[in-house]
Amino acid sequence: MSTNSGYFELFGLPRKLWIEMGALEQKFLQLSWKFHPDNFVNASEHERELSYFVNASEHERELSLQRSSELNDAYRVLRDPVARVEYLLGIEGARKEGEHKQQAPPELLEEVFELNESLDELREAKASGGALAGLKLRLESAEKGFQLKLGEVDAQLQGAAREWDAALQADAVTRRKIMAKLNDLLNRRSYIRNLVNNVQKELL
Repeated sequence: MSTNSGYFELFGLPRKLWIEMGALEQKFLQLSWKFHPDNFVNASEHERELSYFVNASEHERELSLQRSSELNDAYRVLRDPVARVEYLLGIEGARKEGEHKQQAPPELLEEVFELNESLDELREAKASGGALAGLKLRLESAEKGFQLKLGEVDAQLQGAAREWDAALQADAVTRRKIMAKLNDLLNRRSYIRNLVNNVQKELL
C-alpha cells in the first residue's frame, strides 16, 4: 500500500471517499491564495534586496506555479466522486483496467449484442440512404435503458464507497475485497459509459 496520500494529503484529508464539498472548496480557496505566485514574489523581495539568492524570486515563482497546478488537479479529482474512487484505487495500487474493461458484463451480453446490431443497421441505413426514423427510436430507447444502468452502477459505487470508509481500520483482506468491488464497478461503469457515448455519436 502506498504511504503517500497525494491529493488527500494536500488537502489534509484521510483516504475516505465521502468528502464534504463545502469544506473542500474552502480549503481549495485557502491553498490557492497560499500558493499564488504573487505571494512568493512579494515574500522574496527582501531577500532579493539583501542579495541572499540571485534567482530566489524566479525559483519560488516556478515552485508556486507547480504547486498551484497540482492543487488544481487535486481539487478537480477530489470533487468528482468517480475520479476520486479511481484516484484512491490508483494510490492503493488496486486500479486494474486492462482487457476486462472492454468485456461486456455477462448479464448484459444479450442487450449489448442487440445494441451493436442496431448500431450496424443504422450505419448501413445512413450509408445507403435508407429510412432512419425507426432505427433511431430503437437506439434512443436502448440508450435510455443503459443510462438507467449507469445510474444503478453509480448507486452501487456509492454503497461500496461507504463500505470503504467504514473499513478504514479493518484488516487488509477486508479492504482488498472492497477495493476489488470498487474496481469492478468502475470497469462496469466505464464499459456502459462507452456504450452510451457510441449510441449518442450515431444519433447525432
